[in-house]
Amino acid sequence: MEMIVPNWPAPKNVKAFSSTRNEGFSSGVYKGLNLGGHVGDDLDHVKLNRRWLAEHSAMPDDPIWLNQTHSTTVLEVSAIGQDVLNADGVYTKQVGVVCSAMTADCLPVLLTDTLGTQVAAVHAGWRGLANGIIENALAKFDGQVIAWIGPAISASAFEVGQDVFDAFVAHNSSASQAFKPTQVHDKWLADMNILVTQRLNSLGVRGVYYSNMCTYSEPERFFSYRRDGITGRQATFIWIEK
Repeated sequence: MEMIVPNWPAPKNVKAFSSTRNEGFSSGVYKGLNLGGHVGDDLDHVKLNRRWLAEHSAMPDDPIWLNQTHSTTVLEVSAIGQDVLNADGVYTKQVGVVCSAMTADCLPVLLTDTLGTQVAAVHAGWRGLANGIIENALAKFDGQVIAWIGPAISASAFEVGQDVFDAFVAHNSSASQAFKPTQVHDKWLADMNILVTQRLNSLGVRGVYYSNMCTYSEPERFFSYRRDGITGRQATFIWIEK
């Protein structure tokens, strides 16, 4: 199984990785290891994919799966459960609880404190990021935190409208540094890595690390909603080991 392991100085008891679309049982536009049960794929295939992932990744248990809606909700989980949670972020202090965030262009953001006692996985699309999901996630942490940004759409492929530019610049004028104008009026190329880093830095997180992998530009490796429209989801996971 291909696992993208974060290149960050996390404590040794904190384990994390991002999946790709390689392997798996899904077919057609969902071909590969689609982990999203909400995208139109055969649910039996999704269940097989999730089971295969858990077996081949040395997870301590099944992940906490989220029903993601581009909200700013981050929930704390203290025990392993089978319910799908309505949130876009999950935080835990409990050993063995696997936090997850599904993506297909949005930013998967992993957080851990430097003592290895708290972790979180966040799904940060532009709406959630603009509206404060990073702030909500960090509010749950005590102590020094570091962050890793997993595979997501790169600035060269992420064209947005004036509404996105305005939403970020209204919060912080420095956000304009993340946008480059295109030749089309009121269209911009947005660098989500810069935008999330600004939010993290403003809250005292200086250790920010990046996969620097673009979901849009690697169709054989990643699902991409912006590229394909109807597609699957990869996911990013984090947990505290015993």
